[in-house]
Amino acid sequence: MSISNLRKEYHQRICQEVIRVKKGEKGDFLNFANGNNKSSVEISWNIAKELGYISDLSVLKEQTIGDIFEDITKDFLEKAFHLLAHIRPGQWHYATDKTSISGFAQYEHLAELDKKASADKALAAVLGVGYIVKPDIVIGRYPVSNEEINKNGKIVDNKISEFTPLRESNQSSMLLHASISCKWTLRSDRSQNARTEALNLIRNRKGNLPHIVAVIAEPLPTRIATLALGTGDIDCVYHFALPELKSAIEKSRNEDQMDMLANMIEGNRLRDISDLPFDLAT
Repeated sequence: MSISNLRKEYHQRICQEVIRVKKGEKGDFLNFANGNNKSSVEISWNIAKELGYISDLSVLKEQTIGDIFEDITKDFLEKAFHLLAHIRPGQWHYATDKTSISGFAQYEHLAELDKKASADKALAAVLGVGYIVKPDIVIGRYPVSNEEINKNGKIVDNKISEFTPLRESNQSSMLLHASISCKWTLRSDRSQNARTEALNLIRNRKGNLPHIVAVIAEPLPTRIATLALGTGDIDCVYHFALPELKSAIEKSRNEDQMDMLANMIEGNRLRDISDLPFDLAT
């Protein structure tokens, strides 16, 4: 199995389980397009053709679409990251069940803070809400036992390196390795939600910052830019089919969208889903 094969499998599942045709006043459009935007409709159809999509008129609820997209993306990342075990070893945990960050070593203190805020309205007013993030996908790393550390020779004992959370002898909670936001489509509010979650992860940690990324299927680069442009919160945005998106825009001959796409790619703010496993290995 290769990353390329996994990517094809990923797109096959998305075509079969997520992409659907919707009826609109201006004609049929795909469920990751804005039916009222001609460029969005055209580009999304071009992407679907590149992926080999066969029209499906069955109905999926909006929430169901998001959940399935998250599951398929999680499965791809888990399989792809497993292929890179020789360059990023470790015991890993993958989940899409809206796991609270307070269950990970860097954010355990937030559970106690939340408990106190729930019992104190004045404290709750100061802290606000939303600081305990529940990412769409989390990747956690289990702490390492002394046996694993010392398997090639005596490296540590119980009197050294007593505070690092990577050692199981110091603490038993997983470390949050990555927080991944999945957005099937993008509106301004969804972009803002992803940024707010990212800032909470940055500000509230005690320890290493996890990877903070977003995976999207949005077809319009001008909308993608609302999330991808700028630095300081999200590491990078990953499109579920970036080469196909680029080809789709070229076919539409939309120079404005192509210029925006080129700016994000050249500025290292937008990458393909196949790049993400490697970036998580850094």
